[in-house]
Amino acid sequence: MQKTKLGIGVGLLGAVIYLTCLFSGYLAPILLTGYVLLFEENEWLKKNAVKAIAVLIAFSFLTTAIYLIPNVIGFIDHIFAIFNGSFSISIVSKIVNVIVSAIDILEKLLFIGLAVTALNQKSIPVPVVDQLIDKYM
Repeated sequence: MQKTKLGIGVGLLGAVIYLTCLFSGYLAPILLTGYVLLFEENEWLKKNAVKAIAVLIAFSFLTTAIYLIPNVIGFIDHIFAIFNGSFSISIVSKIVNVIVSAIDILEKLLFIGLAVTALNQKSIPVPVVDQLIDKYM
Protein backbone atom coordinates (compact mmCIF):
# COMPACT_ATOMS: atom_id res chain seq x y z
CA MET A 1 0.00 0.00 0.00
CA GLN A 2 1.40 3.35 -1.04
CA LYS A 3 1.68 6.07 1.54
CA THR A 4 1.50 9.81 1.16
CA LYS A 5 4.07 12.22 2.55
CA LEU A 6 1.68 12.67 5.47
CA GLY A 7 2.18 9.01 6.33
CA ILE A 8 -1.36 7.84 5.56
CA GLY A 9 -2.47 5.60 2.73
CA VAL A 10 -3.12 7.09 -0.69
CA GLY A 11 -6.61 5.57 -0.78
CA LEU A 12 -7.43 6.97 2.64
CA LEU A 13 -6.45 10.50 1.59
CA GLY A 14 -8.57 10.12 -1.55
CA ALA A 15 -11.52 9.03 0.58
CA VAL A 16 -10.97 11.97 2.93
CA ILE A 17 -11.07 14.39 0.00
CA TYR A 18 -14.35 12.90 -1.25
CA LEU A 19 -15.85 13.01 2.24
CA THR A 20 -14.81 16.63 2.75
CA CYS A 21 -16.65 17.41 -0.50
CA LEU A 22 -19.71 15.76 1.02
CA PHE A 23 -19.56 17.26 4.50
CA SER A 24 -18.05 20.71 4.00
CA GLY A 25 -18.15 23.50 1.48
CA TYR A 26 -15.45 24.26 -1.03
CA LEU A 27 -12.58 25.42 1.18
CA ALA A 28 -11.43 22.14 2.75
CA PRO A 29 -11.58 20.06 -0.46
CA ILE A 30 -9.77 22.77 -2.43
CA LEU A 31 -7.02 23.02 0.21
CA LEU A 32 -6.60 19.24 0.28
CA THR A 33 -6.57 19.06 -3.52
CA GLY A 34 -4.01 21.87 -3.64
CA TYR A 35 -1.81 19.95 -1.23
CA VAL A 36 -2.11 16.79 -3.33
CA LEU A 37 -1.31 18.60 -6.57
CA LEU A 38 1.67 20.42 -5.09
CA PHE A 39 3.29 17.80 -2.89
CA GLU A 40 2.10 14.28 -3.74
CA GLU A 41 3.41 12.22 -6.63
CA ASN A 42 0.73 9.53 -6.98
CA GLU A 43 -1.14 10.04 -10.27
CA TRP A 44 -4.27 8.20 -9.09
CA LEU A 45 -4.50 10.50 -6.07
CA LYS A 46 -4.02 13.63 -8.17
CA LYS A 47 -6.70 12.63 -10.67
CA ASN A 48 -9.17 11.71 -7.95
CA ALA A 49 -8.55 14.91 -6.01
CA VAL A 50 -9.30 16.93 -9.13
CA LYS A 51 -12.27 14.65 -9.86
CA ALA A 52 -13.72 15.37 -6.41
CA ILE A 53 -13.60 19.12 -7.02
CA ALA A 54 -14.96 18.74 -10.55
CA VAL A 55 -17.91 16.62 -9.35
CA LEU A 56 -18.59 19.12 -6.56
CA ILE A 57 -18.63 21.99 -9.06
CA ALA A 58 -20.78 20.01 -11.52
CA PHE A 59 -23.45 19.38 -8.91
CA SER A 60 -23.38 23.02 -7.82
CA PHE A 61 -23.69 24.16 -11.42
CA LEU A 62 -26.57 21.76 -12.09
CA THR A 63 -28.47 22.88 -9.01
CA THR A 64 -27.93 26.55 -9.84
CA ALA A 65 -29.07 26.02 -13.43
CA ILE A 66 -32.26 24.30 -12.31
CA TYR A 67 -33.02 27.05 -9.77
CA LEU A 68 -32.91 29.58 -12.61
CA ILE A 69 -36.44 28.48 -13.57
CA PRO A 70 -38.16 29.75 -10.40
CA ASN A 71 -35.86 32.80 -10.43
CA VAL A 72 -37.15 33.75 -13.89
CA ILE A 73 -40.74 33.25 -12.72
CA GLY A 74 -40.00 35.48 -9.72
CA PHE A 75 -38.49 38.10 -12.01
CA ILE A 76 -41.63 38.10 -14.16
CA ASP A 77 -43.74 38.38 -10.99
CA HIS A 78 -41.73 41.44 -9.93
CA ILE A 79 -42.36 43.04 -13.32
CA PHE A 80 -46.10 42.32 -12.95
CA ALA A 81 -45.99 43.80 -9.43
CA ILE A 82 -44.93 47.14 -10.89
CA PHE A 83 -48.35 47.25 -12.57
CA ASN A 84 -50.17 45.91 -9.48
CA GLY A 85 -50.45 42.45 -10.99
CA SER A 86 -49.29 39.02 -10.04
CA PHE A 87 -47.66 36.13 -11.87
CA SER A 88 -47.10 32.77 -10.28
CA ILE A 89 -46.74 29.17 -11.36
CA SER A 90 -46.46 27.37 -8.04
CA ILE A 91 -46.36 23.88 -9.55
CA VAL A 92 -43.09 24.74 -11.31
CA SER A 93 -41.43 25.65 -8.02
CA LYS A 94 -42.66 22.41 -6.46
CA ILE A 95 -41.33 20.37 -9.39
CA VAL A 96 -37.99 22.19 -9.23
CA ASN A 97 -37.73 21.45 -5.50
CA VAL A 98 -38.39 17.75 -6.15
CA ILE A 99 -35.72 17.66 -8.87
CA VAL A 100 -33.16 19.44 -6.67
CA SER A 101 -33.93 17.05 -3.80
CA ALA A 102 -33.28 14.11 -6.12
CA ILE A 103 -30.01 15.70 -7.25
CA ASP A 104 -28.96 16.18 -3.61
CA ILE A 105 -29.61 12.51 -2.88
CA LEU A 106 -27.66 11.49 -5.99
CA GLU A 107 -24.77 13.75 -4.96
CA LYS A 108 -24.61 12.25 -1.48
CA LEU A 109 -24.75 8.68 -2.79
CA LEU A 110 -22.08 9.40 -5.41
CA PHE A 111 -19.66 10.97 -2.92
CA ILE A 112 -20.19 8.12 -0.44
CA GLY A 113 -19.59 5.59 -3.22
CA LEU A 114 -16.50 7.44 -4.43
CA ALA A 115 -15.12 7.60 -0.87
CA VAL A 116 -15.67 3.89 -0.28
CA THR A 117 -14.10 2.87 -3.59
CA ALA A 118 -11.20 5.27 -3.02
CA LEU A 119 -10.14 3.23 0.00
CA ASN A 120 -9.13 0.49 -2.50
CA GLN A 121 -7.67 3.02 -4.94
CA LYS A 122 -10.52 2.53 -7.38
CA SER A 123 -13.11 4.95 -8.64
CA ILE A 124 -16.68 5.09 -9.88
CA PRO A 125 -16.77 6.41 -13.43
CA VAL A 126 -18.45 9.79 -13.90
CA PRO A 127 -18.37 10.02 -17.71
CA VAL A 128 -18.36 13.78 -18.39
CA VAL A 129 -16.03 14.60 -15.49
CA ASP A 130 -13.65 11.73 -16.31
CA GLN A 131 -13.45 12.83 -19.95
CA LEU A 132 -12.60 16.39 -18.95
CA ILE A 133 -9.94 15.24 -16.48
CA ASP A 134 -8.37 12.88 -19.04
CA LYS A 135 -8.34 15.70 -21.59
CA TYR A 136 -6.80 18.37 -19.37
CA MET A 137 -4.56 16.43 -16.97
